Amino acid sequence: MARLPAGVVLVSARSEHGYRGLTASSLVSISVDPPMVLVGLEREAATRAAVVEGKAFNVSVLTRSQEFIADRFAGRAPAIDPAWDGVPHRVGANGIPVIEGCAAWLECRLVDIHPAGDHDICVGEVTAAGAGSGDPLILWDRAFWTLR
Repeated sequence: MARLPAGVVLVSARSEHGYRGLTASSLVSISVDPPMVLVGLEREAATRAAVVEGKAFNVSVLTRSQEFIADRFAGRAPAIDPAWDGVPHRVGANGIPVIEGCAAWLECRLVDIHPAGDHDICVGEVTAAGAGSGDPLILWDRAFWTLR
């Protein structure tokens, strides 16, 4: 699977314990009308629990300049505090963080969950979206790349 290129996103959610987030490379657009996406979340992840608890999640499509954020939320750098004080973000209309300066963002309402091995496929209806700028961050062969 490492040879399958994928865009890198940050999936964020809110729980009673604060904000949660994780780096993912499994975002897929599945419907235009209504706009829907799916993302695979590890079943034991705190972010997956927050998505289920809050029935909502946001997606920030990361840029090449946001590689450190991808590493941090993938667990390869210092842990994030519940308030995300050191992470450049704004809170979306649904009360969930969106990473500042991302290439694009989506606010989603959780509509379904399907088990898939050690992950769950979380289906979200997009309730708001926007585009930023910058080259998207791509994961390929266990390293980060960009489209150039």
